[in-house]
Amino acid sequence: MQDLQVIGDFASERFGASYLRRLNGLGFLICAGGLGFAYYAQFYLGLEPCPLCIFQRLALLAVGLAFLAAALHNPRSWGAKVYGVLLGLSAGIGAGIAVRQIWLQHLPPDEVPRCGPSLDYMLEAFPLTETIREVLTGSGECAKIDLLLGVSMPVWTLLLFVGVGVVGVVGNWRLRRR
Repeated sequence: MQDLQVIGDFASERFGASYLRRLNGLGFLICAGGLGFAYYAQFYLGLEPCPLCIFQRLALLAVGLAFLAAALHNPRSWGAKVYGVLLGLSAGIGAGIAVRQIWLQHLPPDEVPRCGPSLDYMLEAFPLTETIREVLTGSGECAKIDLLLGVSMPVWTLLLFVGVGVVGVVGNWRLRRR
């Protein structure tokens, strides 16, 4: 933990108050790039997103919007800590959804849940709480494995959520303003 404080002190002295604004702006751009790739994979590579994938996109959108708000607001001391907590929570939710999908993908074939209705149908037919419960329970299409560079897509999103979550929390919580 002392290393993080040394890094924070160096960054504050070296880059000044605008460092957090740039860090949060970069976090926003990374999230936007992740969402852009998700839509590229859907529309150009033909990878249809399952309901859990769509929830991961929503979580990444929430992380990106929190980064954008932090970059535009550029708060002092405790305000930056509030953004750090918000970023950590939203990235943690996204990571949890990704872990759930990874778990579904590693189930034996006979234990994979049956395929359910589409997300559009669930949103129209069920109350929102029931739809969320059904999606987080998972379905057969969420267990399908699509690989990118030999790694499944939810593993990539888990790495993305952990990376931006750590940067968002550490960057906004630990760096002191001068």
